[in-house]
This record gives sequence, C-alpha cells and structure tokens, in this order.
Amino acid sequence: MSFDDLSRDQIQALLDEQTAAYRTLQGSGLKLDLTRGKPSPEQLDLSNELLTLPGPDFKDAGGTDTRNYGGLNGLLELREIFAPIMQVPVEQVVAGDNASLAMMHDNLVFALFHGVPDSEQPWGVEESVTFLCPSPGYDRHFALLEEYGIDMVTIPMNEDGPDVDAVREAVKDPSVKGMWLVPTYGNPSGVVVSEAVAAELAALETAAPDFRIFWDNAYAVHHLTEEQTKTADILGLCVASGHPNRAVIFASTSKITFAGSGVCFLGSSPENIAWYTSHLGKRTIGPDKVNQLRHARFLKTTEGVHALMDQHRAILAPKFDAVVHILRDRLAPYGIASWTEPKGGYFVSLDVVDGTASRVIELTREAGVAMTPAGAAFPYGDDPRDRNIRIAPSYPSPDELAVAIDVLATSVLIAAAEQALAE
Repeated sequence: MSFDDLSRDQIQALLDEQTAAYRTLQGSGLKLDLTRGKPSPEQLDLSNELLTLPGPDFKDAGGTDTRNYGGLNGLLELREIFAPIMQVPVEQVVAGDNASLAMMHDNLVFALFHGVPDSEQPWGVEESVTFLCPSPGYDRHFALLEEYGIDMVTIPMNEDGPDVDAVREAVKDPSVKGMWLVPTYGNPSGVVVSEAVAAELAALETAAPDFRIFWDNAYAVHHLTEEQTKTADILGLCVASGHPNRAVIFASTSKITFAGSGVCFLGSSPENIAWYTSHLGKRTIGPDKVNQLRHARFLKTTEGVHALMDQHRAILAPKFDAVVHILRDRLAPYGIASWTEPKGGYFVSLDVVDGTASRVIELTREAGVAMTPAGAAFPYGDDPRDRNIRIAPSYPSPDELAVAIDVLATSVLIAAAEQALAE
C-alpha cells in the first residue's frame, strides 16, 4: 500500500489519526535531542580509566617528560597504535589535540595563506576556490568552507561512494582545489567508499595540480555488526597513481574514548606532513602530550582499540536496530520514506516525501524532539528536494530514543498527508 493507493478521504482519516497521536505526544513534555552524534554516558564510561592515567610516571617510551614543551608530531607510541588504522606509515602521522576538525581547519587556513605543496600560489589569492561536496554529507565540513568563502559544488553520493563521473567533470575547473569525503560509514548515509571508486579518485587528472582529497576517516573502527569493513587505502592508491600529495587523512578518538578530551590524527605524504608541521609550529609549541600518553597506556595496542569498539557496538547496535524497526513498522506500509540500515558509523539517513523534510523537522521540534535542521547534510544547508533528515541515535537512552523516533515517524506521516491533501 502507498499514498497513491489511498483515496482523499482515507488520507484525511490518516491525517486525523496521526494528528491526534501527535497531540498526545506533544502534551507529554518531551525534551529529547537527536541533533548530534554524541556518545552516550554509557559509552563514555567505557574509558573512565583514562581519568586515573598516566599515573606518576609522565615519561613517554623515549624518556621524554610529557609535561613539558615540544613534540610537535605527537607521541610515537600513540601514533604507532593508530597508523595501521589510518593505513599510513607511522612517520607520516601527526597526533594532535582533541579535535580532528581543528586539523581540517588548519589545513584549509594554511592553504589559503600559503598554498600547499604543488601550489603555484596561495589559495587565498586565487580568483575563486572551490571544493566538491559529496552529499548528503557532514554539515561541519560545509560550514568550514562557508566560513572562509570557499565555493561548494554538490556531488551525488552513490552506494559505493561519490559519483566519479560528476567528480571527473568538475575537476576540469582549475578552481576546484579539493573535496571532502567520509570514506567509511559516511555521515549521514553510512556509505562505504569502494576500493574501485577510491582508486578512480586517486588517479583522476585534475586541472588544479594541487587538488586535495580531505579523507575524514572518522568512523574507521565504528562497526555496528561483527563485519569489520576495511577502509580503502587512499594514500597508497594516490602514491601508485602518481599523485602522492593528493590524500590528506584525518581521524580521532572522539567517539572512541572521551569526545571532548580525545586525540586527533593527520596522515599524508612526507611532503604534506613537513608542510603542515612547518606552519603548525607557528601556532603551537606542541600538543597535550600528557593526554596522548594516557591514551597510549589505556589503549595499549591497535587490537586494544578494536576491543574497546566492540564494547561500544554492544551499546550502539541495539539503538540502531530500534530506529530501523520503528521506521519500518510505522512508515514502510505507506511507501512514503526510505532510510539507510548502516553497518557502522553514527547516523541513519532518512529520506521523506519530497518537499516535506522542513515541515517534519518543524513538527518534531514543536513536539519536544530536536533534530538536525532539514538540509544540513547539503552545502549551504540547501537540500534541493527538501527530503533528507539525519537521525543521530547514539545519545538518548533506549526508551527516550523509541519515543523520539515515534514522534519522528508520526511527523513524517502528518507532513506527507498534508502535502497529498494540498495537491
């Protein structure tokens, strides 16, 4: 059954029924927040041992006192843990402070002021600078570009990654200096970039010799099933295709340990790393090495990271299952929505009837459930079909989450019925 099979009277009856249910939910005084992919308190508790570390011995494996200045590249023992996850040689990894977003910001700003290796001049003196934005994508990526006046071009996202034909056409423009990409369990789609697509992106001939792929591998180890999806080796592919400086890889422990007190990482070619640290050294004398040391002692090995993420999965997977179950139960009979069933990451991407996402978000807000604004997953906050909604199931308790998704599903039905009756 779908809305196309319902008479006008049947749609009106459905609207009346759902509106009554909505009024009941609205009157229950809800204050629920599904706006960001924040770890829940139960997930944060998994890393509470960090609060007892590093202990009285503040020296790293090389004997350096981590309480003092220096160490711009970060602690070697921590980089050794995360280099295999990033698929980057350890000497080409920089460990920083708590936010990979800060590293992304610095890369953009350094490029605008100084250019990057392969640049003929600073990006900031170019007539225009453009980035490709596979969408739906991560709103904070787009916000960074908008902050600095960098133009954005929307690239469709397919089931195996960005539309390579669209990328190939776009990079004929010399103003196109880069693109964002979340390669594994993409935000919010859950898409995994295939090895074949990654290889094509690595090998593309671009009009700009300094074209960069900002490879934000935020969810490399954030599996929701026993299957551990492997991320494409973008750095190796770029080297093999003759573009060794093209890939700039970001990662962090933000959704592994403490979201606000983690460690971030950057990996790239030797030339890019030398460029980055040369400018970074003017901004800081070194990262928080005490925090890096406690992370190294807590996680111990790469296998220790995966073991911790298994504990996260035990908390998260039932929440994602609940979201999919409720959406399937409430919406599938009417054929008015589709959604992802991701194998990892932090989001479910919901597509509703074209032209109704903004109304759905308005309804959820008025019922006490905060959602990410409609269109947030697109450049400039503009979803041309006004249909995409990002769901972040991680933070609420299971009971709160069930209520929130019930509100969302009710709102989707109301918005769809309203539109059908207005036609």
